[in-house]
Amino acid sequence: MDHQTQTGGKVREWEDVMVAEDEEFPYSLVVWNDEVNSFDWVIKSLIEVCGHSEEQAEQCAIIIHHNGKYAVKSGSYRELSPMCEALLDRGITATLEETVPS
Repeated sequence: MDHQTQTGGKVREWEDVMVAEDEEFPYSLVVWNDEVNSFDWVIKSLIEVCGHSEEQAEQCAIIIHHNGKYAVKSGSYRELSPMCEALLDRGITATLEETVPS
C-alpha cells in the first residue's frame, strides 16, 4: 500500500516528522521556586495537574525549594504544554525546556 496516497500525501509526512522530533527531543516541565506559593499548594497542584503521587509531589516541592527549580515531569511538548499552562493558571511559575540528549 502507498502510505502517501492513503494518508493524504505530504501532510502525513510532516506529522510523522513532528512526532519523531517530539520523541527524539523530549521536553521537561520545570517548576520554579517563589516566595508566594505554599508547599501545600504546589504539592496539591502537582498531584492534580501532573498526576504525581503525594510522596512524589512532596519530594518535588522540597527539591524545588532547595534548588530553585526542578524538572517535575518529562515528555513530549504536546503532553506537557497543557500541564504547564494549568500550573501557570494556578500562579505557579513553570516553563517547558527542551531536553538536549547528552
